[in-house]
Amino acid sequence: MEQIEEKMAHLTRTVDDLSDIVARQQREIDVLTRRVAMLMQREAEREADAGSHIFTGQEQPPHY
Repeated sequence: MEQIEEKMAHLTRTVDDLSDIVARQQREIDVLTRRVAMLMQREAEREADAGSHIFTGQEQPPHY
């Protein structure tokens, strides 16, 4: 009976540790998902702005 209790305590500890790890990973995934969404929106805005610029020939290119 003592062996079963020890094994159960070990398994309970393992489950608690894994639960903490999964919760931490979920928080990291949430942060990364928000960052990717923000970058996708920023890139879409940048692409939209690039098409709205009209080059008149009098302007210097951006690398000057």
